[in-house]
Amino acid sequence: MSWYQLTNPGEVISPSLLFYKDRIESNIRSMVNIAGSPERLVPHVKTHKCPEVVEIQLSAGISKFKCATIAEAEMVAGTGAPWVLIAYQLVGPNIDRLFSLREKYPATTFASLIDNEQTAAVLHEASLARGVTATVFLDVNNGMNRTGHATDESLLSLYRYVSNLEGLAFGGVHIYDGHIRNPEFSERKAAADEAFEKALPLLDRIETECGYEPMIIVGGSPSFTVHTLRPDVFLSPGTNVLWDWGYGDRFDGQPFEHAALILTRVISKPASGIVTIDLGHKAIAAENPIENRLRLLNLAEYTLVGQSEEHGVLQVGTEAWEAIQIGDVFYALPYHICPTVALHDFATVIEDGNVTGEWKITARSRRIGI
Repeated sequence: MSWYQLTNPGEVISPSLLFYKDRIESNIRSMVNIAGSPERLVPHVKTHKCPEVVEIQLSAGISKFKCATIAEAEMVAGTGAPWVLIAYQLVGPNIDRLFSLREKYPATTFASLIDNEQTAAVLHEASLARGVTATVFLDVNNGMNRTGHATDESLLSLYRYVSNLEGLAFGGVHIYDGHIRNPEFSERKAAADEAFEKALPLLDRIETECGYEPMIIVGGSPSFTVHTLRPDVFLSPGTNVLWDWGYGDRFDGQPFEHAALILTRVISKPASGIVTIDLGHKAIAAENPIENRLRLLNLAEYTLVGQSEEHGVLQVGTEAWEAIQIGDVFYALPYHICPTVALHDFATVIEDGNVTGEWKITARSRRIGI
């Protein structure tokens, strides 16, 4: 059998998210090997949103984690992880939720991002009102233009502003370069180096002013193998733990295995050459054009010609159409695994081709307990 095929597919409803545990463990080992040490890793949990995966990472020696939501932070803290960066600027009620997290999980250190004085001031006032300090990282925009402070002199001013607020503690600097996606490693490295070097003079001045080397968390999955060559930075790959079609086909030099699929079945053959599967855009990420949503691993030639909430419509050749039967199982590799995982309540765990359990996708919820 191929690596992805189940010996007991009749035990799995469709569509279902499948997690291949041995491949997840292999990917985590590869992350550690590439980084050179688990202490350098701050993996993003938004890809899997699952406490069991965090527990595997903890057992591999990883102690720091990155997330995007309060729910993800709560999920990580619930595993006993000692350190969590919420890589997001907190506004509105999420500020109160941050302090509730601290009260519920006192053994976990939480930090969040700041890229402007207004956000810093609000968090500062909230900290003072509770008699505590909040750890913050300066979020730096080195080209992605999604969040972050520009790499100019005013970044140093923001550092000074934050440092003078008694309700805040400066934790370090966060630089995400998700816009750099050159397929070939040397080109990706050149682009990542150029973007990172924009921040270097300012980082040096911050280090001079604070008197120590601040923690610098840099990059994501595409630039992971580039930034690992910088000995003094922390690395935050995310997608690598599950790997998907979009990244797997695009970036060379990344030795990760696909570890998550969607099991789907044929439900109809409504016309000659047309096969319908139970894989609509409520079960697999649909933010990309229809040709970049899924790849069926055990069907050689087909075209995904339509997709609605619960249906995926395939066009196939005459010979294939005649051979395909209602109820046949297909295995779909998502183009983008992160939002795909977020569509499922549970992942069916696969070991050696067998179903061995279920893991709850705990942090797909925006609220868990807080």
